Amino acid sequence: MQLVIAEKPSVGMALAKVLGVKGRKEGYLEGGGYLVSWCIGHLVEPVPADTYNPKYSKWSYIDLPIFPDPWQYQALPGTQKQFQVLSELLKDSRMDTIVCATDVG
Repeated sequence: MQLVIAEKPSVGMALAKVLGVKGRKEGYLEGGGYLVSWCIGHLVEPVPADTYNPKYSKWSYIDLPIFPDPWQYQALPGTQKQFQVLSELLKDSRMDTIVCATDVG
């Protein structure tokens, strides 16, 4: 099964139409060997610097650059539900191919 991830819902719907996918689920469409889902623009962002160390709540040139290891991310407000849908689809054992159909940004 192939998971096709679009940039936004309208593009996901257009891709699903071309692929003949009609089975509507919560946050994605399924059918014909495809799952078609979407982001909502950007789903995640880097966590604030003070998440790594409270001293970064006030910027100081002496602390720059900050290179966390590992980098941490958080879902943007309003995207948590779709982020969870995509997270679950990406872990789905039925997937053998993931197609990134988003823009290059």
